[in-house]
Amino acid sequence: MLQATNKAGDGRLQVVNEDQQFTDQLSNYLGKWGMIDKGFAYDVVAVFGSQSTGKSTLLNRLFGTSFQEMNESKRQQTTKGIWMCPSAYSSTLVMDVEGTDGRERGEDQDFQRKSALFSLASTEVLIVNLWEHQIGLYQGANMALLKTVFEVNLGLFGGGGDEANKAKPKEKTLVLFVIRDHVGATPMENLTATLTQDMDKLWDGLSKPEHLAEAALHDYFDLSFAALPHKILMPEKFESAVVELRKRFTDRSREDYVFQPTYHKRIPADGISFYMEGIWQQVLTNKDLDLPTQQELLAQFRCDEIAAGVIEAFSSSSKPVRKPVETGLVIQHLGAMMNDWLHIALGKFDKDASRYHTGVYQRKRSDLLTTLHASLLPLYLGQLKNLHKQISAQYVKDLTAGLKEPNYDFAKVVLTAHVKARADFQAGAKATKVDETSWTDEQELASLEEDLKVIADRLRADETKKMVNAIERTVRRHLVEPVEIAMSQPKPEMWDVILETYAKVLSEAEESYLSKAQGYNCSEEENDVALMSLRARTWLVLRRKLEEQASDATMRNTLRTAFEDRFRYDDQGLPRVWKPDDDIETAFKKAKDETLNLLPLFADIKPTNPKLAPSIPTPEPSFDADADPVSFDASTALNLLSPAKLVSLETRFKRDADAAYVEAKRSMVSSVAQIPLWMYGVLVALGWNEAMAVLFNPLYFAMLLVLGATGYIILQLGLAGPILQILRTVIAEIRRIAVNKLREAFAENPEAQRILSKHGVPVSSSRNLSETSYNADIGTMENEAKTKGDLLAAQYVEK
Repeated sequence: MLQATNKAGDGRLQVVNEDQQFTDQLSNYLGKWGMIDKGFAYDVVAVFGSQSTGKSTLLNRLFGTSFQEMNESKRQQTTKGIWMCPSAYSSTLVMDVEGTDGRERGEDQDFQRKSALFSLASTEVLIVNLWEHQIGLYQGANMALLKTVFEVNLGLFGGGGDEANKAKPKEKTLVLFVIRDHVGATPMENLTATLTQDMDKLWDGLSKPEHLAEAALHDYFDLSFAALPHKILMPEKFESAVVELRKRFTDRSREDYVFQPTYHKRIPADGISFYMEGIWQQVLTNKDLDLPTQQELLAQFRCDEIAAGVIEAFSSSSKPVRKPVETGLVIQHLGAMMNDWLHIALGKFDKDASRYHTGVYQRKRSDLLTTLHASLLPLYLGQLKNLHKQISAQYVKDLTAGLKEPNYDFAKVVLTAHVKARADFQAGAKATKVDETSWTDEQELASLEEDLKVIADRLRADETKKMVNAIERTVRRHLVEPVEIAMSQPKPEMWDVILETYAKVLSEAEESYLSKAQGYNCSEEENDVALMSLRARTWLVLRRKLEEQASDATMRNTLRTAFEDRFRYDDQGLPRVWKPDDDIETAFKKAKDETLNLLPLFADIKPTNPKLAPSIPTPEPSFDADADPVSFDASTALNLLSPAKLVSLETRFKRDADAAYVEAKRSMVSSVAQIPLWMYGVLVALGWNEAMAVLFNPLYFAMLLVLGATGYIILQLGLAGPILQILRTVIAEIRRIAVNKLREAFAENPEAQRILSKHGVPVSSSRNLSETSYNADIGTMENEAKTKGDLLAAQYVEK
């Protein structure tokens, strides 16, 4: 099992246990050690050497770590697996690696090779701990193990052998040989030379890939050396030498400072856990280690992880705005908000991911920016669509307000509103655009232009229709009176007068339209359509007025007037008073024939001047389909009265003329039946005595004076009419009561009912007969009697 201790003053972690399992607690311990936020400001060092050579003791003295040290009385394995502990003197992570050539492992060298390879790949400085007497030995100095490690590292740094990999920069590792128990018998220079020769010989004996056959040891490794006195025999010198050696790890001003930038793996502190775990997994599977590739893999993993967190926070920031945009609202300052979200997201990503592999970081940053832009693009497009709708609605309002102004110029109103709408959209789109994007509003702007054009065309069509309607009303007003006058006084030149007036009014209407249409920016095609509709509607106005004048009632009145002008008035226009010696029959026949001769004039619209014949326009439904729902047939447009209608009008006119003839005869009878003058003399002679009796009788004379005075007063006060009305009412009421009484009496007598029914008088079974029915019957009988009396009078006059 993995082990970890975190006691007071003691903090270490077993990174890899003896069963070759990598810990999952490294990130947590880096946080506890205060290393997680160090970025690149940290270093990694590991120790390598034989078992029981004091590696843990050396590390504890150099770095102030708390690794478990060997019990010298037992001489057994202390460190199992790979342990890590932070330095007490600097930001350094120290790894204590299980010793080689231990009796516990025996001949099993697998873990030794893997741990050594792991240490070499993951650290900047590899401390090789060996005794002075081991120098010059092959197995004792672990040369065989170093050879294996170096061969694998050729794959680590060598790559695939192509030109791209050859050009890649090589990261070096410092191999620091610490010679223990140096008593000074052999000079340090000789020991250094021996180790250097052994390392060169070992390098030359490596099995190198073909493309690395000429590679030198110093291309990949730097060698450094240090010596420590015997810890038991010279403890004071040992401690002093350890302190001096510690300065090489802490004092950056020293020339022999070990943590040079060229040795750093360029892995941020928060990525160490993933980096080391990835190396260990490849070590376990015996894969060639390509350190730059591992850095890239780590960078990809960490950048993806950081980007995922950034995207999640970014989505949370933009979520409250998305729904309002989707519902059609225009969000104020949306562009500034999106830029702020991007700035915060990229700042967070840059802070956490820029410490990893530069190429991967730049690529992932570009991918993240693309993802964020893709996330914001629907907001941008939605905002543009909402701007489109809002500005279109405002455009309609601006046009409507402009058209309400007196004496407005339609073209100017449309141009002003269009310029304002376009500027508002472009300003809104510019304010919404996100920096460093290639987004464009051209497509939405083109769509807006189309909508504005449609709106303007629709309003122009409406305004044009209003203008045509106004012109039509003017045409109607100018045509009505001349047509009425001409057709009320029919004569052969009647249609010439009407059509001349029509042509003049139509010409004025067209000029008025063309003059006003200049301010509407109407196209020539639109003007042609409007003029065609105007001509058709003007013709319909004339046609309807003619049909109105040609209606039965109007035609009968026109013919009756024409007949009366000829029959009742003489040539000087004076009314005729018919006398018995006048030739009424001849006058009647002449007036009747002349009037009947006028009737065919109304049948067809046919002027005496052929040049005045109208051209019948065709209605244009595309201009205003609702204005003229009833179309007309051009083939019958000039026909006003059908033959059947002419016959009907002629028959009715003859009846009206006969009635006028009868009336004239009646007036002649009235003049013939007047009292002769000699009758007044007879009346005076016969009534002389009665008149004298009244005048000379005081009583009669007084009564006569009273009646005369009463009549005078009534006339002076204007009471004659009311008195007569009262008398009529009283008489009518007496009459009604009498009739009701008689009907009640007849209702009880069956014989009386039979007689009344025989004469066509309906008798109600009830006692109360309707007065209305009775009066109607009486009125009908009186009319029939009057008609018969007129006919008898006419016959009497003829005789």
